[in-house]
Amino acid sequence: MDAPKVKVSEEGKKRSYYKYYLKDIAEVPAEKQKILENPKGDPADALRIEDRNRIFEPGYLAGEAGYYLLENGTAVVANKTDFPGSKGEMLQWWFAWHGVEPTRYAIWDPHDHHGLEVSDEDRAKMIDPNLTPAQKCAGIHHTVYESLVPGEKPDHIEIDFRDPGEMGFDTSKIFTENCSFIVCANTGLEAPDGSMVPVVMMHMARDTEDGCELRSRFWMGYHIIDGEPKKLLPDGIEFPEPILKALLAHNFLEYTNLSTILPSVYAEEKDNWA
Repeated sequence: MDAPKVKVSEEGKKRSYYKYYLKDIAEVPAEKQKILENPKGDPADALRIEDRNRIFEPGYLAGEAGYYLLENGTAVVANKTDFPGSKGEMLQWWFAWHGVEPTRYAIWDPHDHHGLEVSDEDRAKMIDPNLTPAQKCAGIHHTVYESLVPGEKPDHIEIDFRDPGEMGFDTSKIFTENCSFIVCANTGLEAPDGSMVPVVMMHMARDTEDGCELRSRFWMGYHIIDGEPKKLLPDGIEFPEPILKALLAHNFLEYTNLSTILPSVYAEEKDNWA
């Protein structure tokens, strides 16, 4: 990749996992590069936010990879990533572990993940040995700076991770054969005018014979409030397609790379919280 790598602190360079930052980033598979040539899908295939619990159904939904502009101006971005050698519990661990310090965020995508900030209170929760990884992933706030397009100025994103039950997901399906991992959040993507564009983010996985498959959705223009989806995008506004394509391409890139490093990072660092 031609884009330079993000800066890492001198302290970060001393971390045992800094070697993953030094590796070449994994290449996005050819079939996903093909999708990016024509990523806009039929809105009838999109998983609507009101139907979000369909993600737990067996098999696959129509719109597993692409972006979908909806009739009310909102949009859905979808991705599915195979994680050979990783189980859902390892992804749950990753989302609890990587927010503790910014080098961990950088090794995920060394060309685009510029920074991650959490409060001291949230960091203490993430390293608490009495909490499960799932508990460490709920009620945590990340402020991140990442480039949706490699080499471009990083975007400011606020991620408010919530308990899946608070977000209206069927908790009876979680940690069953239908779902071995889930995180969800109300997020805000800073627009050029300084306003925060609302997005609901969801990543879930189910285990397979050789690992797991991660299925992601971004419902653009929404937040979930009191368990119900609320459209916060003003009427008459349509989500810009360049942002949707950039988010899809970025998601392809970062999760392809994570899928290649997670088995070894987990094996080496699973007990290294602080």
